[in-house]
Amino acid sequence: MDSRLEAVRDTVLARNPGELEFHQAVTEVFESLGPVHDRHPEFLEGAVLERLCEPERQIIFRVPWTDDAGRVHVNRGFRVEFNSALGPYKGGLRFHPSVYLGIVKFLGFEQIFKNALTGMPIGGGKGGSDFDPRGRSDAEIMRFCQSFMTELYRHIGEYTDVPAGDIGVGGREIGYLFGQYKRITNRYESGVLTGKGMSWGGSLVRPEATGFGTVIFAQEMLKTRGQSFDGQRVVVSGSGNVAIYAIAKAQALGATVVACSDSAGYVVDEAGIDVALLRQIKEIERGRLPEYAERRRGASYVAGGSVWGVNGTVALPCATQNELDGDAAAKLVSNGLLAVAEGANMPSTREAVAVFQDAGILFAPGKAANAGGVATSALEMQQNASRDSWSFEHTEARLTEIMVGIHDRCAATAEEYGAPGNYVLGANIGGFVKVADAMLAQGLI
Repeated sequence: MDSRLEAVRDTVLARNPGELEFHQAVTEVFESLGPVHDRHPEFLEGAVLERLCEPERQIIFRVPWTDDAGRVHVNRGFRVEFNSALGPYKGGLRFHPSVYLGIVKFLGFEQIFKNALTGMPIGGGKGGSDFDPRGRSDAEIMRFCQSFMTELYRHIGEYTDVPAGDIGVGGREIGYLFGQYKRITNRYESGVLTGKGMSWGGSLVRPEATGFGTVIFAQEMLKTRGQSFDGQRVVVSGSGNVAIYAIAKAQALGATVVACSDSAGYVVDEAGIDVALLRQIKEIERGRLPEYAERRRGASYVAGGSVWGVNGTVALPCATQNELDGDAAAKLVSNGLLAVAEGANMPSTREAVAVFQDAGILFAPGKAANAGGVATSALEMQQNASRDSWSFEHTEARLTEIMVGIHDRCAATAEEYGAPGNYVLGANIGGFVKVADAMLAQGLI
């Protein structure tokens, strides 16, 4: 790393002690930026990096709620409004016990670059709570969401900050959150949240967008080596929204997805994952992955262990951060891996990324490969602003256009800066320069 950048990085890490995921995200970006500052000394002179690493606003609040037995619980809520140089803050809400400030900041920091790469006018932010929705009734989740929004509402708005869903926050939660926002503000402000239901301001393709987009990006990478998804053997981590639609898209393009996972193990289905059955179990029944193997002939569930031990030519990590380490990466490579596209946010450790790059594996970082979700959220905002609703075909075509554009922008930037095929460098520099130019243009704010 360039010594000038290393000094800034060390200061950022010292000012944010204990936030390991944020440290990892910052370091990964800084390692790409040396060539940029050689060409653009004005970025260093304007302290753009120091300003970029300090959120414009960090909000932490108490969320009290009662369960069905009348017991009082207190959770902690977060919203980090990181950077608004390109537009209103945009990024999801995550409800999971692991959520703390460091995770929210890492997600928000990544969101800045991801949103910039889409070419849409949206800034970067993220939020959530350490609330665990698993096993809670609809009534309990409604009461939690109403309490959460009773504080959050004062900080958001269609021209200020537009949250969406993430882990633990799906259509049900967005509905409860939107209802409480409308109740408090007395405004039907459709553009304040994305991921809404289709009958009240949502967009077609939004549920599919992150998974579809990840596969579209991977397909573009494969094309650079004269290949496609047709005939590929694919391994996917996760079995939630992103994983389900990544599986569906990969199989629509001719691949066979042979494995997916949950937090307790993984399922192997050599005939190809039955997407309809997986959706029924995970999205409708809110069940667990072992039920898939019980209901699908020829499928088996492996408790514990890692899905990355299953042979595949394409890997799509779609679960959570740091799920794929260096040892798993080495095993995948030895088993004939061709490409990796991150459907989750930072699912590969730094060691894993190094293994992939050293082996010449096509590797797409999450800030590029999983940008389809936020891109389609921005398309939902467009439809809300114009009081319009687009067809599935039109919206999917726009998503495809955006994802191909992100791929081409990353590839061209990597080439321009002397590292052809390095999508990590291309994504980091491509997103950074766009935001940095806007920050300088808008003055010291």
